[in-house]
Amino acid sequence: MYNYPYYGYANQNDMNRNSLENHQQLGEVLLNGIKGKASSAEFYSRLANAAPNQMHQQDLLHMMKDEQRNWWQLTNLYTSLTGSQPYYQVESIPFHSYREGLQKGYETELADYELFRIGCLQTQNPQVYDVLVNACKDEWEHANRLSALGADEDDRVALKDYGPSPYTVNIDEATVQNDTFRTALWTGEHLQVTLMSINPGEDIGLEVHPKIDQFLRLEQGQGIVKMGNRQDNLTFQREVKEDFAIMVPAGTWHNVINTGDTALKLYSIYAPPQHPRGTIHVTKADAEAAEEKHGYMFQGY
Repeated sequence: MYNYPYYGYANQNDMNRNSLENHQQLGEVLLNGIKGKASSAEFYSRLANAAPNQMHQQDLLHMMKDEQRNWWQLTNLYTSLTGSQPYYQVESIPFHSYREGLQKGYETELADYELFRIGCLQTQNPQVYDVLVNACKDEWEHANRLSALGADEDDRVALKDYGPSPYTVNIDEATVQNDTFRTALWTGEHLQVTLMSINPGEDIGLEVHPKIDQFLRLEQGQGIVKMGNRQDNLTFQREVKEDFAIMVPAGTWHNVINTGDTALKLYSIYAPPQHPRGTIHVTKADAEAAEEKHGYMFQGY
């Protein structure tokens, strides 16, 4: 159990200097809180979809429900005190990887904690105080939980090339864990498995393998796959999402585009390998630079 800071009322002199008791000032405090809670609830919903396992997902969904509860309480309080409904836009918190999302969530919780803590110290309205102090406690708990999730994330197995030695892996978890554009997970003499993470709005890049078939499987996110017999004739187009597999015949031009708002996580199987053993391309730009410098690993494939 965490030891929460003291939220008691400030003394009378402080109250005289920092009073929030007029409706305009109090309304601004509550409106900022409402906007923050709405944004956080939407953020945790997306972050839960990017979670690497069920335990992380359940924690994030629990935090989402806390944010929704605080959002509802702050909205009711605002309406009661001002006689009007709050007007605002929900700001979406962007993140490109699960680890980045955890860090942004942690920073947001600490900022909101400070906002509500100051409000608790300044208000003399018991109803406002009760709502703000409960929100403040939730921020403190969420920050601690996000820190623990981040530590757990850091302790997970390193993603690197384990080939050509015998190897087993939970491919679902490894794929979702990967935050690089491309990482070779296992490279043998005749086969290669690579992990890929495609940011929202980005794509794998239009390519063709003249003499090999290719298998891809999506473990997170949604997108569109396009294929055809020429670069300018991609007649095959399908929507794909989590648990979908894509089979690309040899000689077929193909591309996979992320159409969602979270990273598209997938793994690809080539036979024979198409990238040097140990390949790690952090970004798509890194991959393009490597291909421009060295060309395809196996010319003719």
